[in-house]
Amino acid sequence: MNLISVIVPCYNEEEAIPYFYEEIQKTAQKMEDVDFEFIFVNDGSKDNTVSIVKEYANKDERVKYLSFSRNFGKEAAIYAGLQNCRGNYAVLMDADLQDPPYLLPEMYKAIVEDGYDSVATRRVTRKGEPPIRSFFARLFYKIINKISDADIVDGARDYRLMTRQMVDAILSMSEYNRFSKGIFGWIGFNTKWIEFENVERVAGETKWSFWKLFKYSLEGITAFSIVPLQLASVIGVLLSMIAFIFIIIIVVRTIIFGDPVSGWPSTMCVIILLGGLQLLAIGVLGQYLSKTYLETKKRPIYILKDDNIHE
Repeated sequence: MNLISVIVPCYNEEEAIPYFYEEIQKTAQKMEDVDFEFIFVNDGSKDNTVSIVKEYANKDERVKYLSFSRNFGKEAAIYAGLQNCRGNYAVLMDADLQDPPYLLPEMYKAIVEDGYDSVATRRVTRKGEPPIRSFFARLFYKIINKISDADIVDGARDYRLMTRQMVDAILSMSEYNRFSKGIFGWIGFNTKWIEFENVERVAGETKWSFWKLFKYSLEGITAFSIVPLQLASVIGVLLSMIAFIFIIIIVVRTIIFGDPVSGWPSTMCVIILLGGLQLLAIGVLGQYLSKTYLETKKRPIYILKDDNIHE
């Protein structure tokens, strides 16, 4: 029978894992013609997440775990799960049940019967999410789709079922600075989208603060677009042209009217404005340079401390 690898990144999810395990068990029982393996990736949790997973592994041979030496981030956990899964198909799911397991049979059917390479999910509502966070999330999707080649759908979740061919394509992109939503869109393949209403966490608290999401959005923009660099260059050229025109005007005015340039406050405002724009351009350049710096170090994406896959 076909084997589906369920990959579950976990960071301090001791409260949610029992609920998730119960629900995914129900879904697995309904899909009698498919075998399963459940790969829990412990991303340096500081609670009892790994202990709970090990208890399940002792009782259920389908349960596998990978435990990092520290917190490397969800992107590293996704990569580790895909790299160590054995299934003909792989599905990414969050432990908090915001990715409903009951959709999995429909997703599997779309791939096997309809010939899709992957089936992805997207939220059509953001119920329970702060309005300002929803506003900036939608703004991010609009911006990145305009300035990059990656097809990133608004409301897209990491919850998606993929064929082995697509998994191998993702693993071939072994960059250190990872943005999975962009990678999924960049590699292509025929994808079906399933929409569902937002589901709140079953237990625990979200690990994604506004600041973390903001940094993650910058990661996505710099990973799949060079438009910010081009924009900084265009602004520099425009300001240089404006400055040159003003120099001519000032010189001509002084020669004709003998009126020296006055207005210290306005001069300082212009200097501060130009200085701020220069620092902004340097900051944009620094973002890309830092990514290049980290890539050239060739550091591992994650470091394993413990697992039961390689035994």
